[in-house]
Amino acid sequence: MNEFRNTARPLPQTADMSVDAGLRAFMLGVYNKLALGLVVAGALAYVTGTVEAVQQYFYATGPDGRMSLTMIGMAVQFAPLVLLFGSMFMMKNPTARGVNLLYWAVVATMGASLGWVFLVYTGASVASTFFVTAAAFGGLSLYGYTTKRDLSPMGTFLIMGVIGLIIASVVNMFMNSGTLYWIISAAGVLLFSGLIAFDTQRLKMTYYATGGDRNALGVLTGFGALSLFINFVNLFLFLLRFMGASRD
Repeated sequence: MNEFRNTARPLPQTADMSVDAGLRAFMLGVYNKLALGLVVAGALAYVTGTVEAVQQYFYATGPDGRMSLTMIGMAVQFAPLVLLFGSMFMMKNPTARGVNLLYWAVVATMGASLGWVFLVYTGASVASTFFVTAAAFGGLSLYGYTTKRDLSPMGTFLIMGVIGLIIASVVNMFMNSGTLYWIISAAGVLLFSGLIAFDTQRLKMTYYATGGDRNALGVLTGFGALSLFINFVNLFLFLLRFMGASRD
C-alpha cells in the first residue's frame, strides 16, 4: 500500500483550473468510496452483532455467561490483517481492479468483525460516537487538504507511534492495567487523528505525481480510501472507549 508513498513531489507553485478540477474530482472519488465502505462495514457489524441467527456463527456464550469468538469469528477477526499484510507481498505491481478487490475485502471482513461493538455498547452511544468521529474526520481531513504546512515529517513519527501502540496493547493483554488501557486509548485518538490529516495531504501531493495516468489514479483512489477507512475505524474504536456506554 506504500507504492505511492515515496513518489510524491511538492505541489507546483501554480496550477491551472483543469488541474484543480481534476484534484477535486479525485478527492471526491476517494471520499465517496470511503463513505460507501463505512455504510457497508456498519451494516455488516450491525448484522453480526444484533441478528441472532447470524450472531451465533461469530460468538458463543460460555457457562459463565461470557461471550467468546467461535472459529469463524476468529477467522473473520484476523482476516483484515492477513489481507493487508498479504497485499504487501502479493501486489508488487498493483492494478486498479486488484486494489478495488482488496478494499472491499477489507471493508467486508473488518465490518463483520466489529459486531462485538453492538454487544458491548449501547446503540445510542455507538451512534453518537460515530457522528463525533465523522465530524472529527471531516475537520482533520479538511486541515490536511488545505494546510500549506508540510506534514510529511510527522509521518514517520505517527507510523512508529502506531507500532508502539500495537506492542503496548499486546503487553496490556497480559498486564490488564487500567491505567495503561486509558493511556493507550488517548494515544490512539491522537495518533489516528494525525494520520487522517497526514494521509489526506499525502493523497493530494501524490495526485500530481501520477501525471494523469488512469491506472495509477485508480490504484491511488483505492489505496487512499483504504488508508482513510482504517484511520476512521480506529479513531472510532478509540473514541468509543471514552464515549461508549456499556450494556452491563
